[in-house]
Parts: sequence; C-alpha cells; structure tokens
Amino acid sequence: MNKALLNKIFITLGFLFLYRVLAYVPVPGVNIDVVKEFFDSQAGNALGLFNMFSGNAVERLSIISLGIMPYITASIIMELLAATFPSLGQMKKERDGMVKYMQIIRYATIAITIVQAVGVSIGLQSLTGRAGESAIMIDMPTFVTVAAISMLAGTMILMWIGEQITQRGIGNGISLIIFAGIVSGIPSAIAGTINLVNTGELNFLVLIAIAAIILLTVGFIIYVELGERRIPISYSRKTIMQNQNKRVMNYIPIKVNLSGVIPPIFASALLMFPTTILQASTNPIIQKISDFLNPNGYFFNLLMFFLVVFFAYFYASIVFNAKDIAENLKRQGGFIPGVRPGEHTAEFLNQVASRLTFWGAIYLGIISTLPWILVKGMGVPFYFGGTAVLIVVQVALDTMRKIEAQIYMSKYETLSAVGL
Repeated sequence: MNKALLNKIFITLGFLFLYRVLAYVPVPGVNIDVVKEFFDSQAGNALGLFNMFSGNAVERLSIISLGIMPYITASIIMELLAATFPSLGQMKKERDGMVKYMQIIRYATIAITIVQAVGVSIGLQSLTGRAGESAIMIDMPTFVTVAAISMLAGTMILMWIGEQITQRGIGNGISLIIFAGIVSGIPSAIAGTINLVNTGELNFLVLIAIAAIILLTVGFIIYVELGERRIPISYSRKTIMQNQNKRVMNYIPIKVNLSGVIPPIFASALLMFPTTILQASTNPIIQKISDFLNPNGYFFNLLMFFLVVFFAYFYASIVFNAKDIAENLKRQGGFIPGVRPGEHTAEFLNQVASRLTFWGAIYLGIISTLPWILVKGMGVPFYFGGTAVLIVVQVALDTMRKIEAQIYMSKYETLSAVGL
C-alpha cells in the first residue's frame, strides 16, 4: 500500500474521530439525563431511527444532534427540483453551474437546520423527567438562541467534515458520517445482547439463529448490490481508430438497485413521523390510530414495504436518465447492437431499467421488513433494522471499490514511471 493511499485513509479516520468527539459535546443549558430518559422510551419510532443515524448524538442533545440529515434533505430537494425544472438541471451539468448548485444546497441546509433547531428547542420546553425536573436549565429565550446557534454550527462542521473526506480522504464523506454513526452503536448492542444471554432473557440458540439471519442478510445485500446488467456497445470503425490510445467503455452498466438507500429512508421518515406526533395526544381515537400504526406491528411493516417499492421507482426515474445516455452514446459514435441510435436507444434503456428496478424495489422492500419480521417472531427484545444494515453494507462496498481504484491507479503510475 503506497504512502498517498495511507495518508487518505488516516485523513478519513481522523475526520471520523472528530465527528465522534463532537457527538459528546452537549448544547449548553440542557439536562442530558432527562433527554436520555425520554429517548430510551422512544427507541422504536422516528426519534429512535433519527438517534441511530446520528450515532446516539440526539439522546445526548449534542451540537450535532441534527446530524447530516439537513444537508441530505436539502440535496434531495435540489435533486427533485433539478428533475422538474430543466434550467436547474442544466446548471447541474455545467462545471461553473455545479459550484452554484452546491452553494444553493449549503444555503438550503442552513435554513433547514435553523428551522429544525428552533423546533427542537421549543419542543424541549415541555419535556420533564420522572422526578419532575425540566430538560432546560436556563431561561427559554436564551436557550432557543444558544441551541439554534450551537446546532447550526454543529451541522455546518459536519457538512465541512463530509466535504473534506470526499476531497482529501477515501469514499463519500456524507455516507461515511452516517456509516460511522450507525456502526458506533454496534459495541453497546453486542454488550446488551451478551447481558441478555447471561441473565437468561435470551436463549443461546435464538442468538445463533439471529446471527445467522444477520449474516444471510448481509450476504444477500452484497450479492444484489454488486449485481448489474451490462448492455453491450459497438462503435463505428472511425471511432475505434480515433480512440486507439484511449479506454473506451464497451458496455453500459445498469445496477439492479438504482435508487440506493434513499427509498427505505424516505419510507421510514414518512411513516414514523405521524406516529411520533400521534403519541403526544390523549384522545382515545387518536391513540387507537397510533397503536394501529405502531412500528412494531405488521400493518406498519406492510405499509413500509409498499412505500419502499414506490420510492424505489420514483427515485430511480430521477437518477437514471436514459435520454442523456442515448444522446451521449450517439455523439460518441456508439450504438447498442440491434437497436437504432437516439430515441429507440432511450426507450430500450428505459425498458431494461424498469425491469431491473422492479426486482430492485422488491429487494429493498424485503430488506426493510423481513429482518424485523423474522427477529420479532423469535421474541427478541431488541430491534434489528434492515435499513441500517443496508446503509452499512452499501457504504462499505463503495469505500472498498474506491480503495481498490486507488491501488490500481498507483500501480499504473509505477509502471509508467519505469517505462513499462
């Protein structure tokens, strides 16, 4: 392994360590014990999911409690707008326009962070502990101001860390931050599981079955995530002669899962948010609706499955633009054997992508719900989420690919330096 690659790995680890340190820096003026007590009772809803993605920073109400989610939300909104408005989509394709596009995302992140930080600060006013102590230890106006500034600073630091990892380290910085947040909870989960086995609350055979389910789930995710349909491309003789010394792509890779981890995240947020809001009501009818939409129920997971399938199709239609691929292929003098260039190529690519998206959507729906159903059927007293496993495996695979690419690049540079 060369020195440049080692430096990038150390830079990445250093920034991730800084991220974990920030998770333990609380917002001034808050009673952490009261907040943690509240989140311990909310582990199965949207707040529990949000706490997991932030690496348990929310239950400590640290300055990075909002995590990187405001940046992701702003990015998704801009992606949707770019797909809706052609002028914004064209801006994204241009080099100077991309700089402006990213600047808009940063400003949108600031606005979203301020709104969320103020909302969280005001919401804490009614939060009390078992002994009646308040979650806020200073006067309300001062706390809202301090908390909003602190959380905004924390989110901006996280956004900067993510960009620095992407530019100077290995892998996608934003994805690695979410990855680190989820992985940071693994040691405590393992310790809690061992404690359950020691106290007799969890049978050892059940534990082995759970481990087998997790390993099978990880293996299935890896198998599907690496799966792709390679559509062969042919080029005219003139194009081949002009690019003798260049590497020309001789196939178009289309992944089985085109939408990535966005559909499960969208579906979870959409279902868990109203459930969390309904829990605050004392109305009997609303309480029944809340119980019906309980994340631990089968109806919730059935809705989860169908929403994941819907968002998989929706987001795949945004990220895969068959028309642009067909136009670029025609401009380069390439064509798919048996398919006419231009509009017919775009139609063919859309058909292939639709078939793959169908199986990719079913796969995402199964991953999001089946692990919960299997583990719940065994009576295990903790939650095993397929969404978290999906994110961890996808980020790990992407990082491994980029490390391999860096290794191959260094080999090519070495060969060219010695004249081979």
